Amino acid sequence: MKIAFVGKGGSGKTTLSSLFIRHLAARHLPVVAVDADINQHLGAALGLDEAESAALPAMGAQLPLIKEYLRGSNPRIASAESMIKTTPPGEGSRLLRITEDNPVYDACARPVTLEGGGIRLLATGPFTDSDLGVACYHSKTGAVELCLNHLVDGREEYVVVDMTAGSDSFASGMFTRFDMTFLVAEPTRKGVSVYRQYKEYARDFGVALKVVGNKVQSQDDADFLREEVGEDLLLTVGHSDWVRAMEKGRPRPFAELEEGNRRALEALSEAADGAYEARDWERYTRQMVHFHLRNAESWGNERTGTDLAAQVDPSFVLREEPEPQPA
Repeated sequence: MKIAFVGKGGSGKTTLSSLFIRHLAARHLPVVAVDADINQHLGAALGLDEAESAALPAMGAQLPLIKEYLRGSNPRIASAESMIKTTPPGEGSRLLRITEDNPVYDACARPVTLEGGGIRLLATGPFTDSDLGVACYHSKTGAVELCLNHLVDGREEYVVVDMTAGSDSFASGMFTRFDMTFLVAEPTRKGVSVYRQYKEYARDFGVALKVVGNKVQSQDDADFLREEVGEDLLLTVGHSDWVRAMEKGRPRPFAELEEGNRRALEALSEAADGAYEARDWERYTRQMVHFHLRNAESWGNERTGTDLAAQVDPSFVLREEPEPQPA
């Protein structure tokens, strides 16, 4: 299943997403983790040192390879150059799966050993000197969106994406690519304002959204979040000595994480599993087509010199298992 962590900058979404990834790895579940934030800190939160984090390959730099692989033999896509971040799969497209080996993972993913298990870690990549003043960060996250459009994942298989801060993710259709979105909010007016904005934008797209209150220090903090967020508040998290030690570069065994925080991670897992039960592949496919057509009309057709609407295969539905073929 596909899980996103979003929230205001500084809310703690990278910390919580890294704890959730560790929780899954400790259960020996297959995980693909993606750092899609403009500030690339997920690797460090997962225990990589500065050199290891800096050595992570940038997905944006591998976009031509990603496009060429995913295009496969799809007759509706004349060339990889005509693909954009929203291009949907169709008959003949290559699809990605969590546990397989493929050229996309070979080029973009790095294995990370965690808590007796292992994950694949990908990163969009930071801004480079050549990007400054001429590129927006969505040119980086486009590689993630394209991969999510072509990803077939099943029960107890996880993609966990640490998203860019605030409401920037609404600049593309990527916010609809997840079974569950966990919005990390501090018990402040600014913290809940991001929630309200996200909730409003996501309202018409059936986005499953739950709020995780972070940096909650008192019952008053918890009451404030409950008053402002209502039933969308899933749980609250307070101070963690374990996290503070990790941030100081003095990591402890994950088994020593505080009991209350371990229960919080279990609650996140249960919420994600519940969202998977409501997955609707047909709606998922319709939404990717919807955003593809919007992007095509807005800028894609002009940029590529191609009628990108022709890339849509009207009979194709992305599914966990292929439909039985007629005898």
